[in-house]
Amino acid sequence: QVRLVESGGGVVQAGGSLRLSCAASGRTFSTYSMGWFRQAPGKARQFVAGISEENTGVTTYGVSTKGRFVISRDNSNNTVYLQMNNLQPEDAAVYSCGAAKSWRLVKVQSTYEAWGQGTQVIVSS
Repeated sequence: QVRLVESGGGVVQAGGSLRLSCAASGRTFSTYSMGWFRQAPGKARQFVAGISEENTGVTTYGVSTKGRFVISRDNSNNTVYLQMNNLQPEDAAVYSCGAAKSWRLVKVQSTYEAWGQGTQVIVSS
């Protein structure tokens, strides 16, 4: 079982950038596809970005984040990153990373095997 810990959240002005990190423990990290989701108060959890397992490097993004956010992974350090650029107030949420066994279902949160505790992102206008 992989365990996940996010970091890098904080307060940023609109138009600014943040990079989130998700550190994984366990020797099977490279076998998981990884995803970032976010949840704002009173709203459903939303898919942000996903990256396929190991070194295939295939990525996919949610409609609202494509072109502004970039997901990447470093299997040597068991870490997945989310670079967020041009942040807007509507991007404010708790961001969580998860480990998915199936790349085909990386956008389906119910199929994930593990989640981190989340990190808060606040965007001031």
